[in-house]
Amino acid sequence: QVQLVESGGGLVQAGDSLRLSCAASGRTFTSSAMGWFRQAAGKEREFVVGIGWRYGNTYYLDSVKGRFAISRDNAKNTVYLQMNSLKPEDTAVYYCAAAQGGRYYVAADFGSWGQGTQVTVSS
Repeated sequence: QVQLVESGGGLVQAGDSLRLSCAASGRTFTSSAMGWFRQAAGKEREFVVGIGWRYGNTYYLDSVKGRFAISRDNAKNTVYLQMNSLKPEDTAVYYCAAAQGGRYYVAADFGSWGQGTQVTVSS
């Protein structure tokens, strides 16, 4: 099992940028698809982005395409989420997740979770 710790959340204004980081421990990081989910108050958790472990293929939720970018550094056991042109509707708790041996584009494959980091975008 991989342990995940997110950082980088905060309060920003619409149009600003933030970069979230997720540090992973455990030897399975390099064989795990990684992803970011978010949950806004009163809403269900949604799958935002995913990245494969072998070729770095990516998946993006339509509403974040062109604004968000996921990347991973296997040498540092870290995955990043660069968020640009933030909107108030991006406000949520963002969770890092891992899918050991799983598919980067299938939400149900993700079984390890971080504690979450709050992102608040003011208008």
